[in-house]
Amino acid sequence: MQQDQVKTALLSIEDAPLDFTLLFSGKKSKKINGLYKAETREIIIHNRNFSDDNLLLYTAIHEYAHHLHACARGGKLSPRAHTAEFWAILHRLLETAEVKGVYKNVFAASPELTALTATIRQQYLEENGNLVKTLGMHLLKAHELCAVIGGRFEDYIDRVLCIPRVAATMAMKMYQYNLNPSLGADNMRFLAGIKNEDERDAAETSLLKGNSPDTVRIAAQRGALGEPPPKEDPRLRMEKEKKRLERTIASLSKRLEALEQELEQYAG
Repeated sequence: MQQDQVKTALLSIEDAPLDFTLLFSGKKSKKINGLYKAETREIIIHNRNFSDDNLLLYTAIHEYAHHLHACARGGKLSPRAHTAEFWAILHRLLETAEVKGVYKNVFAASPELTALTATIRQQYLEENGNLVKTLGMHLLKAHELCAVIGGRFEDYIDRVLCIPRVAATMAMKMYQYNLNPSLGADNMRFLAGIKNEDERDAAETSLLKGNSPDTVRIAAQRGALGEPPPKEDPRLRMEKEKKRLERTIASLSKRLEALEQELEQYAG
């Protein structure tokens, strides 16, 4: 793929509020596959690192996520670029790219990895979730027994079980909220921290649908869970496509002009 083709592919996934430049370095790097310069809005891909267009596209999408993240923050990025908000943007782009056929999910191409994934989910994530949920049930029973004998439950947690109080509280909430153990203990812990029942149910549903934890977490923070995606106006969609084509034509025209100048030098 050429750099203009890669930029066109990125814009077909999702339009950007601010224009950007995508460049192939023509080099091979042992340290990084690509980088994004927020101050100049440049995506640089070390294209000689790749022998496969799909892998190159993944790096391009990753750097494009940085650009969209910067756009959402007024054109600037914080020193810590890989935040939960960034990962949510990246996962959204990858999902859209897969649906549109721009990028192929490499994880789905390996039967061995697919089988191992099923094993991890069923035998470890779900079992772990079940264990913590059952722990919560027994802790609630211990809470009742402590009340019967007049002992402080917190003291029992601290000095007898010797576990953090927060962990005990979360385990009890996992049981009380009847969270789905197939999500694994870590996702259940996140859900247990959501007080509003409707928001918690929406977050759990989103996770069960396969959305990444960062995507669900950011949506929960914005109160956007459970909302249907807005319908894009056809005229607005065509205007965006027109702008993308105009930018592409302008970029190609500049490149053509530069080539013509170079050719004139050789002719002289």
